[in-house]
Amino acid sequence: MELPGLAFAVWMFICLCGPLDGYPNGRIREVCSSMMPHHGSSPQLSPEHIITVNGTEFKPGDKIEVNLSGPDFEGFFIQARDAEHLDSPAVGSFILADQRLSQLLTCGHTKVQYSNSAVSHTSKAKKKYVKVYWIAPGNAPKHVQFLATVVKKYKTFWVKIPGAIVSQPNAPSPTTPLHTTSETVSTSHPTSYLTKPFNASGCGNTKFCIRNPSSCDPESASCFFLSFRQEKSSVLIEMSGPGEGYLAFALSHDQWMGGDDAYLCVNEDHQVSVSTAYLKGRSPPVLDSENALEDVSWRLADGVLQCSFRRNIHLTAYKGRFNLDASYYIFLADGEARGLIYKHNRQPLITSGMYNITGLPEDIGGSRSPQLIKAHGALMFVAWITTVSIGVIVARFFKPVWSHSFLFGKEMWFQVHRMLMLTTVMLTSISFVLPFVYRGGWSKQAGFHPYLGCAVMALAIFQPLMAGFRPSPHAPRRQLFNWFHWSTGTTARILAVVTMFLGMDLPALDLPDPWDTYTMIGFVAWHVGIDVLLEIHSYCLIRKVIEDDRIQILQSLTSAEAEGHLFKQIVLAIYICGNIVFLIAFLAAINQI
Repeated sequence: MELPGLAFAVWMFICLCGPLDGYPNGRIREVCSSMMPHHGSSPQLSPEHIITVNGTEFKPGDKIEVNLSGPDFEGFFIQARDAEHLDSPAVGSFILADQRLSQLLTCGHTKVQYSNSAVSHTSKAKKKYVKVYWIAPGNAPKHVQFLATVVKKYKTFWVKIPGAIVSQPNAPSPTTPLHTTSETVSTSHPTSYLTKPFNASGCGNTKFCIRNPSSCDPESASCFFLSFRQEKSSVLIEMSGPGEGYLAFALSHDQWMGGDDAYLCVNEDHQVSVSTAYLKGRSPPVLDSENALEDVSWRLADGVLQCSFRRNIHLTAYKGRFNLDASYYIFLADGEARGLIYKHNRQPLITSGMYNITGLPEDIGGSRSPQLIKAHGALMFVAWITTVSIGVIVARFFKPVWSHSFLFGKEMWFQVHRMLMLTTVMLTSISFVLPFVYRGGWSKQAGFHPYLGCAVMALAIFQPLMAGFRPSPHAPRRQLFNWFHWSTGTTARILAVVTMFLGMDLPALDLPDPWDTYTMIGFVAWHVGIDVLLEIHSYCLIRKVIEDDRIQILQSLTSAEAEGHLFKQIVLAIYICGNIVFLIAFLAAINQI
């Protein structure tokens, strides 16, 4: 009876766990109607992906190119439906552009069914872009909209993302509003072209300006510029920056995104639109159908996007618009725009304090990194570039050099090593806490950086605790202790370097790239080079002593190594100077963010 019982248990396990795999092969005809994957969770709001087409009109038999793009995703499901009745069956047929990424499925009711009326993925392989072709049927509705379900991860997916709408020529206006994404850029006022670029003249005198970098020229593609000039009951606003996607600024009551009054200047296919929006948490901005902006104009030239518009100081009739005669933190951000407003490429510029833009004119800057995160990075660089590196070199190569020098009753090399290592633990502990204070908990968007940081923190604390129980120099377990102490410290240093590599490019810090990577590689090469140099010197010195007839073979190696103390001290001085140069470079970069 045991074997059948075991077989039954295995069978039940397979039956229960099988559905959890979802549809990795893309054969998902069961969800044709709802387009809802059976993943045991609710769909996400505010989609990250867009559906575009190569035209806006079609006739029966026409072939329309359909593109789905966005951040990495595993699965997808695309259909075309009557834009006025999105709950109706899929219409038309698809042709594949790449059979490795996509496959054809048939959806629809028995009486109204088109073959190959849907497209899905073929595997869970990551992808950013999918292209297919839709063939318009002879009995197509007047307006057709493409819908997509996108699976980023098993529990993270979006259902029926509304995409582009195509219509038959001379089709009458729809009887019901067509569904478009809330992020689609629109403006309620006509725009005009700026005849000439605006500049920073008057900043701090007649208008309130924010510039990053400080004192930069708005005509430069590397300059982010925002100005406010009061004119009676309204404010003229000018915004400038790189023109690849969108520029945006927001007025906020705190230094966190959410509940903010935002304004966007968006470049799509060299056409620029300006819109107001409301920010809710970290979700994409919700654009307003009416934005109450006047005198909207723009200019796009030499990679620089400039927008100018005017709004009244008080807009009581418009929900979500703040009065401009109060003090706010000011955000300045940029990012990609391809039908959707994507998350900003890097941390927004945030002013250090609250400012009244209709008060005294000022010319200020801001920071793209919160002060707590900057302090976190600075302390980690001090600890793992300077104090720990010097402490390791001293312990490894300077025992014989300072064997007869004492500090506070103990050998100098040991006291210097212990002081530097305890300083490393103290700096790391303080730095470790700062991101948690800033985020108010664990960050789910920082990748492996926080996990490795926790491992480094644990090893850093474990080292001095283990050192407190070290055996006496001649104890049998001393060699075992030395090996554990060395391996733990080496592991901590390697993980710390990897963690710093990852942390330098996180949005909250984002040091200049690729400068930061090359500089960190330079530091690692510098440290390894000095280490190898001292190892070679010690080896050559020992060989020299052994081959020298004037010295007895039984002479200790410690005494032999001590003969090169002058060379080692010179190398140590050079090493410390080099480490300080690397440290200053990183601290200066953090200060400039």
